[in-house]
Amino acid sequence: MPKDTSIKSVLIIGSGPIVIGQACEFDYAGSQSARSIREEGIEVILINSNPATIMTDPSMADHIYLKPLTTKSIIEILKAHPQIDSVLPTMGGQTALNLCLEADEKGIWKDFGVKMIGVDVNAINITEDREQFKQLLKKINVPSAPAEICTSYLRGKEIAQEFGFPLVIRPSFTLGGTGAAIVYKKEDFDELLTRGLEASPIHEVLIDKALMGWKEYELELLRDKNDNVVIICSIENMDPMGIHTGDSITVAPAMTLSDRTFQRMRDYAILMMRSIGNFAGGCNVQFAVSPDEKEDIVAIEINPRVSRSSALASKATGYPIAKIASKLALGYNLDELQNQITKSTSALFEPTLDYVIVKIPRWNFDKFEGADRTLGLQMKSVGEVMGIGRSFQEALHKATQSLEIKRNGLGADGKGYTNYEQIIEKLTYASWDRVFVIYDAIALGIPLSRIHEITKIDMWFLKQYEELYTLEKELSNYKVDTLPKELLLEAKQKGFADRQIAHMMGCLESQVHSLRDAMNVNRVFKLVDTCAAEFKAKTPYYYSTFEAEIEKADGTRYVDNESVVSDKKKIIVLGSGPNRIGQGIEFDYSCVHGVLAAKECGYETIMINCNPETVSTDFDTADKLYFEPVFWEHIYDIIQHEKPEGVIVQLGGQTALKLAEKLSKYGIKIIGTSFDALDLAEDRGRFSELLTELNIPFPQFGIAETADEASALADTLDFPLLIRPSYVLGGQGMKIVINKQELEEHVINLLKTIPGNKLLLDHYLDGAIEAEADAICDGENVYIIGIMEHIEPCGVHSGDSNATLPPFNLGEFVMQQIKDHTKKIALALRTVGLINIQFAIKDDIVYIIEANPRASRTVPFIAKAYGEPYVNYATKVMLGHNKVTDFKFNPQLKGYAIKQPVFSFSKFHNVNKALGPEMKSTGESILFIDDLKDDQFYELYSRRKMYLSK
Repeated sequence: MPKDTSIKSVLIIGSGPIVIGQACEFDYAGSQSARSIREEGIEVILINSNPATIMTDPSMADHIYLKPLTTKSIIEILKAHPQIDSVLPTMGGQTALNLCLEADEKGIWKDFGVKMIGVDVNAINITEDREQFKQLLKKINVPSAPAEICTSYLRGKEIAQEFGFPLVIRPSFTLGGTGAAIVYKKEDFDELLTRGLEASPIHEVLIDKALMGWKEYELELLRDKNDNVVIICSIENMDPMGIHTGDSITVAPAMTLSDRTFQRMRDYAILMMRSIGNFAGGCNVQFAVSPDEKEDIVAIEINPRVSRSSALASKATGYPIAKIASKLALGYNLDELQNQITKSTSALFEPTLDYVIVKIPRWNFDKFEGADRTLGLQMKSVGEVMGIGRSFQEALHKATQSLEIKRNGLGADGKGYTNYEQIIEKLTYASWDRVFVIYDAIALGIPLSRIHEITKIDMWFLKQYEELYTLEKELSNYKVDTLPKELLLEAKQKGFADRQIAHMMGCLESQVHSLRDAMNVNRVFKLVDTCAAEFKAKTPYYYSTFEAEIEKADGTRYVDNESVVSDKKKIIVLGSGPNRIGQGIEFDYSCVHGVLAAKECGYETIMINCNPETVSTDFDTADKLYFEPVFWEHIYDIIQHEKPEGVIVQLGGQTALKLAEKLSKYGIKIIGTSFDALDLAEDRGRFSELLTELNIPFPQFGIAETADEASALADTLDFPLLIRPSYVLGGQGMKIVINKQELEEHVINLLKTIPGNKLLLDHYLDGAIEAEADAICDGENVYIIGIMEHIEPCGVHSGDSNATLPPFNLGEFVMQQIKDHTKKIALALRTVGLINIQFAIKDDIVYIIEANPRASRTVPFIAKAYGEPYVNYATKVMLGHNKVTDFKFNPQLKGYAIKQPVFSFSKFHNVNKALGPEMKSTGESILFIDDLKDDQFYELYSRRKMYLSK
C-alpha cells in the first residue's frame, strides 16, 4: 500500500526541555522525522518549547511554534492552521504521547478533524496501562512476571504480603523510570509505594516480583500497515535486571544469548507488536531472561514510539529508524522503501553488524550534592556515549575514553580503586563507575566467581575484562624499545589507548605513537554499512580499528582502509561528546550549523563525535562522519589521514576547546580564534591584565594554588568571595564563601578533585545584576547578536538563570558600557567567530565576570528569538569566507524572549535545590511575552532572590 494521499499537513509534537529520562534523542528523532515527511511534499508544523535544538530550527519545518507543550498551545496552532489533517506523536517521547492522549480525551483532534498517525490511542493505552498490558500478554501467551495492579495504599500492602520481598514498583504513564523503585525490605515499602502512586498521572502502579539478577535485553522493531515486521537491532544490557536501561551499559548485537532463545525472543516481540492494534512505526520491546540453562523469557514492556534505544540502534546499525518510521506513518510499506545506506536494498532488509557497539551512560552526580548515587530502576544519567569496535573489548575501551571524566580507558591510568572494602561496596550497590571498578576488582585479585555472585553480570563479560587485565600485566614487562609488534597490535586491537600503554611501560604517549608509526600499527577506518559488507554502502560513516597486515601474492603488505580521502579542501568540526550539565544539546545545534555553513563555502565537511543521541552524528549531516571518541589520539589519527585545511573547535563547547592546545602544539590550524586568544580568555591572570590595559572594570581578585595562599588573599579581598577553578565548564567547583573556615574547606576539596588547578578568588559583588552578551567578530568588526539580562541576581550560574532578551531593566548608560566593553574585548582577544561575555552591574558600573571566545549556551536561544542564522554567519567568518559587514542583520522580536532553565531535581530526593554559581539545570525552554506586565514574568521576578545559595 503506497502512501496515504489524504495526508497534506502534519503536526509533529516535540519533547520539550531536556530532563533526565528524556534527552536529545528525541531532538534527533523529530529532526529526522520532519525531513522525512517534507521529502514527500507534505507540510510540517512543529511544536516544541526547546530553543537549544536543531529540531526547532526554521529550516526544519514549514511552521515552528516555540510554545509550551499544552493543549492550549495545540488549540492555538490548529486554529491558525486549519489545513492540519494529521498529528504524529511518536517522535517526542513520553511528553508528546501524554499530550496527544490528553488532547484526544478533551476531543480536540475530533473537533478539528485531525487524525493520529504512526500510532493509535488503543496502542498507547494498552502499552502504558500496566493492567491492560498484563492482560494482553496473558491473551497472546507471552510470559510475564507475577504482578498486580494497585491504585491504593491499602491494596499495595496486601499485594506485598502476598508476593514477599524484593518487589518492584512501576508507576503507569511515566518516563525514565520516574517513581519506580525496588523494595528490598518491608520498612521501605510504605514510602516507596506512596512515591510511586504520586508519580503516576493516573495514580496507578504495577507491583511485580523482582527478577533480580536476570539478564535484560531489548529489541528495536519496525512494523508497517501490512504487518511486515523487521528487527533492526538486538541490545543486551551488561547490567542485569534492576538497573534502568538508560543507566545500563548496553551492547549490540546481544553477546550472550543462544540462537534458540533469540529466535523465541524475536517471535514474542513480533507477536506483541502485532497485537497492539492499528500501529505502523518504531517500537522498543524489553525482555528479561533467566541466567540459567533454561533461559526462560519474560516480557517487561513495549513502547510504541521511538525511544532512547532507537536513537542508539539507528547509530549502531546505520538504519535511520525515525526516518523510516515516519514514512510508515504516512502509509508506506517497508518493502516500498529504500535502505538509506546501501541505496540498493529495501528497508525490509534486516541490518547485520560485523562490529560491536557499547553504550555507556554519562552521569553528573557532582552537581547534585547529597544525591543517592547508586543505580536502580529510576534513570539518573544525563547523557551517553557509544564506542564502535571490532570486538567488545575495543568498543568498551572506546566508550570509556569518550566519557570525558579524566580516564584514559579501563585501568592503566593510575586512577583505579585499590581498597578492597570500597571495591566490594561499589560492586554490591551498583555505582556509576562500576564499569571501571570491575577492572579494579580483577586487578586486586578478587575471583571472577565472586564478582559474578555480587553483580550477576554474565561471566562472558567478566572474562573479557580478565583478558584485558592479563594483557596489561604482560605489557608491563616491556619497555618502549623492547615491545614486540604482535603485542602492541593486540593491545591496540583490544582498545588500549597510547596513553595507557605508555603508563604500563613508564614512557610518554608520543613515544608509543612514534613506535606505532615505525611498526606500521596504524588505525584503519571501516564503514558502518547496515549489511556486514554484503552490499556496497553509499554513505560515508566510519569507525576506526586496527588490523594485521595482509600480504599480497607479490609480497607487498597492506591494511584495508575503507575511508578514501578525496582531493577536496576539507574542514573538521569537533563535536561536544556526551550530553552533561553545562554542556548540552545547544553545542550540537552549533556543530550542525557549522557543518552546513562550511558546506555552503565549498568545503568537504568532516564531523567527529561519539554521542549517539544527536543530529551531528546523523549519517547524512556532514560529508563524512567519524563516530569516534573526542579524545586526542583518535582525532590526531583522523587528521593525519584526512589532512584538512583546519579544525573548528569553538562550536563543540569545552570538550573541543580543551583540544585546542594540543592541535596548536602539533601545528594543526585552528579555524577562527587562535589557541593563544582562547588561552588568554581562560587564564584569569592574563585576562585581567588585558582588562586593566583596556581600562575595563572587573571584580577585585587574586589567584591561589594552596589553602594558605587563599587564606592570605581573603584578608585583602573581603568576604563574600567567589571561588572559581580554571578551565572548567558549567561552573564546576564554583562556590560563594562567607568566612575563612568555608574558604579553607572548599579550597582543600577543590585541589583534591582538580589537582594543580589555579583557583581564582573574586570579591563577590553582592546584590549585583547579571547580564551577558553574544557577538560575532571577524578581527576588525563586531556585531552584537544579543544582550540578555538575568532575572536572578549575580551569583546564580548563567545556565540556571532566567535570561531575558532584550534587557528589561538596564538604562542607556549601562547598555552603552556593555556594548563598548563587548566590542573592545572581542577585538583585543583577536576573536574570529563567536564570543560570549558575562557582566555584573552594580551602582551603574559594568564589571566583567568572564569572556568565552566560543559558541555559548545562549546562541541557539538568540537565533530562535530573533529568527537569524547566527552560527551560519559566524562559521563563514571563521573560515575567512565573509566579513561581519557582509551580512544584512535583521532581528525580529516582538516583546521579550526568556530562556527558562529546567531542572531534574525530581530524580534526586534529599538534594539541595538551592541555586548558586555551579550549574544544575539539565535543559531549557523559551517563553515569549508581549510586555513586562505578563503574569509569568511577574512571578519569575518576584521569586528571583529566593534560591541564591552561598
